[in-house]
Amino acid sequence: MGGTGERKFVFVDKPAREVAAKLADVIKGHTTPTLTYISSLLMPGTNSYMEFGWIWEMPTPNPHILEHVHEYDEYLVHIGSDPADPEDLGAEIEFHIDGQTLLISKTSALYIPGGVKHGPVIWRRVDRPHIQMAIFPAQGDMRKTGVGGYSV
Repeated sequence: MGGTGERKFVFVDKPAREVAAKLADVIKGHTTPTLTYISSLLMPGTNSYMEFGWIWEMPTPNPHILEHVHEYDEYLVHIGSDPADPEDLGAEIEFHIDGQTLLISKTSALYIPGGVKHGPVIWRRVDRPHIQMAIFPAQGDMRKTGVGGYSV
């Protein structure tokens, strides 16, 4: 920790490995457990949560993120890895949310209000590694978010 006065900054360079930790030997092609860099565990006093994982090949099982719901709002971000074409995700993901199906093939962000069912998340193709990031701006405790439908 650092900073001056009452407010202190926190720098995290070693993530927590929380989400799907029990499934590390089961899910292939996806960073498992995912990398948590922002949480009340890592940054006491924060009420936000952010984790991400790389997907470098077709994940198995597919889907491994099933239908679930959170009490808290979530931002879900998919980020491509091609610096010459950063908008291209390098994959196609079928994402089910609130009775609708989205096909995601571009770097994008999705706002999921608390209480809205979402999933399954099904990868249709993976041409290049990409990142899937979940952000909960009003809940810093992974155990309460139930991110990805998993718990610690």
